[in-house]
Amino acid sequence: MFKTTLLKVFIRLDKIYENLEYIDIDISKLKLKLFINGEISSWLHMSFRFVYVIIFTNEYDTSGGDLMTQRNLVTKLLEENKGILTSSEVKEAGVDYKTLQRMYQDGEIEKLEKGLYMDPDQMEDEYFLTQYRCKKGIFSHETALYFHDLTDRTPFLLMLTIPSGYNTRLLKEKEKYKFFYIAERLHTIGRISKETPFGHQVYVYDKERTICDCLKKKNQLDADLVNEAVKRYMKTPGADYSKLLKYAEVFNIKDLVQKYMEMLI
Repeated sequence: MFKTTLLKVFIRLDKIYENLEYIDIDISKLKLKLFINGEISSWLHMSFRFVYVIIFTNEYDTSGGDLMTQRNLVTKLLEENKGILTSSEVKEAGVDYKTLQRMYQDGEIEKLEKGLYMDPDQMEDEYFLTQYRCKKGIFSHETALYFHDLTDRTPFLLMLTIPSGYNTRLLKEKEKYKFFYIAERLHTIGRISKETPFGHQVYVYDKERTICDCLKKKNQLDADLVNEAVKRYMKTPGADYSKLLKYAEVFNIKDLVQKYMEMLI
């Protein structure tokens, strides 16, 4: 392949010249005609620097032939991902990490966390960012009520449930987060994926698990908010009472849940 041959040549040149920004060599002098097919014979008339940028830095899609620089590809990925991009997604798309570094240095993207980047024109998605920082956190209690439209109140504290013994740096930020612990075997019961107000997917407990959690920890929550949410759930078309009772039995609050159901249904 011509690309492999050119790469070898450019790697050698890269070792010879310290500052490639100021090199301008007609690559026709490199005698590569034997290795280049007719389709790209016009490249022989380009400056060395231009071809170096295209091939050696991989800022040209040589596999698909599309005239798309890696910067444009990052921009496209950001648009598709609602303004947020992880380094693993960038790597999977074939973008060099150095491209991200250059875009960050040029102010084209913002770095939210190690391995997490954002379009500077987008608003920060605190829900997505929180779960990115706390991988095992599942939005629960009052925050989950908000996701399920069982309360109109925007969460003042983001509430998450994590497995017992799990450590996260967010535990120190008590003014922003409230964490609940639970046994590992019960942690993922009722976990679903929901869309944040900014269009990203995060893990949240389903309505039935959320009602059980709120009733069980009612003394640690806003009691009026919980009561209103339970009433709203009971009136919601499609409320799954059998699932609610099943969860209630698992979490040892079946009598409490039945009492609320008798009063509200």
